[in-house]
Amino acid sequence: MATPTKTMTRDESDYDSSSSSITVPDSSRSFMSNLSFGSRRSSISFCSSSAEGSLYNSQKPHKANQAAWEAMKRLRRAQGRVGLDHFRLLRRLGSGDLGNVYLCQIRNPVVGLPQCFYAMKVVDREALAIRKKLHRADMEKEILTMLDHPFLPTLYAEFEASHYSCLVMEFCPGGDLYAARQRQPGKRFTISSAKFYAAETLLALEYLHMMGIVYRDLKPENVLVREDGHIMLSDFDLSLKCDVVPKILRPKLNSETIEKYERCSIPSCATPMQPVLSCFSSSIRKKKGRDIVTTTITEQADHNSEELDPELVAEPINARSKSFVGTHEYLAPEVISGQGHGSAVDWWTLGVFLYEMIYGRTPFKGENNEKTLINILKQPLTFPRIGLSRSTDFEDMVKVQDLISRLLMKNPKKRIGSLKGSVEIKRHDFFKGVNWALIRSIKPPHVPNDNLCKITSKAYVPKLSKQERDAPYQIPHHFDYF
Repeated sequence: MATPTKTMTRDESDYDSSSSSITVPDSSRSFMSNLSFGSRRSSISFCSSSAEGSLYNSQKPHKANQAAWEAMKRLRRAQGRVGLDHFRLLRRLGSGDLGNVYLCQIRNPVVGLPQCFYAMKVVDREALAIRKKLHRADMEKEILTMLDHPFLPTLYAEFEASHYSCLVMEFCPGGDLYAARQRQPGKRFTISSAKFYAAETLLALEYLHMMGIVYRDLKPENVLVREDGHIMLSDFDLSLKCDVVPKILRPKLNSETIEKYERCSIPSCATPMQPVLSCFSSSIRKKKGRDIVTTTITEQADHNSEELDPELVAEPINARSKSFVGTHEYLAPEVISGQGHGSAVDWWTLGVFLYEMIYGRTPFKGENNEKTLINILKQPLTFPRIGLSRSTDFEDMVKVQDLISRLLMKNPKKRIGSLKGSVEIKRHDFFKGVNWALIRSIKPPHVPNDNLCKITSKAYVPKLSKQERDAPYQIPHHFDYF
């Protein structure tokens, strides 16, 4: 749902707030020598070779008390359906390879509720069928119906209008993190800001993996900022669905660590590592009337040890795909080599994501896309020197560089998170002190101002005449695509 670049260059000055997606045809296997993929900000897919969820009847605990969710429920109850004629499209927010995204409102406001803004993604199914990309739109819709998490989008409604498919989702007035980085001093985030955004992104990826979804397209353009300053991942048309088997991990402490914990008199100092179970819908606990098989594994430790609370691990480590999918500067080595990849690609992209936020560029960028891919495969990871004013910043920099180095291991089997998923990454010293269960209570580094949140400035909503405001929206014959 991010906004795409209109140029295919990677220059900072040419940035138009987000990215597009392109698909490389299956006919050419020599992609590194014969094809030009465009900018690193374009997502690509190169493929070697569902039932729709009960959206309207499903429970959404994280949205149940929101006005936007309640307004849609009342509209459906009053009209018996939700369709394009119930919305007023205000302006186009952006375009991508699959379609366009529009800022919209419910045409007749619901009595007793504030007027809410939504983002409507409109795709031309006939055009996608011709281009053999219809499966990507269907996959995104299927995934969106499954999600219920604070850092992932809510699908409020979906419907067909002629040969167009419409998805009504949350509108994020804060833009994306790539645009936000451009506004920072030196075009890079502070380490504390990067930690905040990386932590929330990590929780979103954790939830996706537990739902059997490999994201495969993490980049700052796809991380949007909500009205309250917290993040939301967007764009799931390149995601991979797979099976996942939850495991219970029972870690142990050695005697030295036990003594350290015993000295601590404040219970809150121990960072909770278990995911918040309320983030997960009941659909993942049962499948076809049977309970999911749960395996218990125990870490090896010294003989003089004591067990901690068990941790839930649900990493789709057996997922495999040979599709050439992602964004050039974020592609994992195993994707480029074509040997098959799994959920570990998301931890590689998390490393690149963290690197870019702190250093203002990606670690393996070359003169062109072909050289970027070669650098990813062969070039060792290096860190540029940046000025640090405090000793604590130096300590944090050492920790984040260690985490990035572990995330950007070229061998996916040695990459942190490849076996136990987010549990391993949460334990890293860089995230020490993060209260994962209460992260939504933390004040974000930046909260969009009131004018931006209310979309009252001229830059966001064009002036419309009374006749234009009252007239029903007419579907154009063609939508613009890149």
